Amino acid sequence: MKNTFGNSISVTLFGESHGKEIGAVIDGIAPGIPVDEAYISSRLDLRRPWGKISTQRSETDNFRIVSGVFNGYTTGTPICILIPNKDTDSSKYESLSVTPRPGHADYTAFCKYHGFQDYRGGGHFSGRITAPLVAAGAILLQALKAKGINIGTHIYSIGGVKDSEFDNTSLDSSIDALNSSLFAVLDEAKGVLMQEEISKAASEGDSVGGILETAVTGIPAGVGEPWFDTAEGVISHALFSVPGIKGVEFGSGFSVAQMRGSECNDNFRFENGAVVTDTNNNGGINGGITNGMPVIFRTAVKPTPSIFAPQNTVDLKNGENAVLSLTGRHDPCIVHRARAVVDSVTAIALADLLCTRFGTDYLLGE
Repeated sequence: MKNTFGNSISVTLFGESHGKEIGAVIDGIAPGIPVDEAYISSRLDLRRPWGKISTQRSETDNFRIVSGVFNGYTTGTPICILIPNKDTDSSKYESLSVTPRPGHADYTAFCKYHGFQDYRGGGHFSGRITAPLVAAGAILLQALKAKGINIGTHIYSIGGVKDSEFDNTSLDSSIDALNSSLFAVLDEAKGVLMQEEISKAASEGDSVGGILETAVTGIPAGVGEPWFDTAEGVISHALFSVPGIKGVEFGSGFSVAQMRGSECNDNFRFENGAVVTDTNNNGGINGGITNGMPVIFRTAVKPTPSIFAPQNTVDLKNGENAVLSLTGRHDPCIVHRARAVVDSVTAIALADLLCTRFGTDYLLGE
């Protein structure tokens, strides 16, 4: 029963959606790395629900760092971050202990934990647990930024509405703009249409999914292993921990299956003394190892499984079929909130890969 990711740098998550507190422990991080609590708060703000396109559960996420940071810098010992749960209403979940919600982890959690799991609000499987994940990732996002490695995500599509593409000539400026945007799109007009799709689904008691696209610039060549710890594999491992993510593709992804080799191959050339590629169909990774080009990938986020339309389920106590009609507070879409989580798990995965390659002092900066 493992809740830890990483080798050189590891992150452990704990807590439940309606428990007293949730949190994360970061271990293996070097001493002397700046920790900006205002920046951590700003990243948590990007994950927080807002408006009618999100759940009405309102948590302030007033986190506490209780170890591993002293006078604004990491000490090199484990960092423990705690976030209280304040706005909980467990009354809506009593029946869900024996009638699992379709699409959720209720049934699989029941099977794994033999009915002893905390089912309220999804318990340990809730998207609420991504709050400490974002907080932990924020520390590493800043450390990577100091090394010239920039990470940003935009909403590629929601409900059939597609955003503009990343412009490879201005990735860093796009990333900076996205990281200060509450609804992270490159084309604001498309963002308005996406929000209309979310509102429409919500008005019908339904939900909608979408796709996120992430860009990483400044990552050096030579990071990753050729087989089981490939750069794609480690990043994907972290990404699939995020609730609702059901697909990951790098570079041109599944569309490479429709290409010829002459089209798919990224030709090399020298530019200002550095090796670059003319295209980036492989998403900055060859043979499981970064090639120095931007790492580009997309994640598919399924529609939120908590919907208000009646759904068929089972009564585990009585061994009967049942019909479930949900009440309570639920997101009609989690895509716009998940992008902050994707940024954080990407930072955690890359920090672990980089520290495995170059040693944990790599994050200390120049």
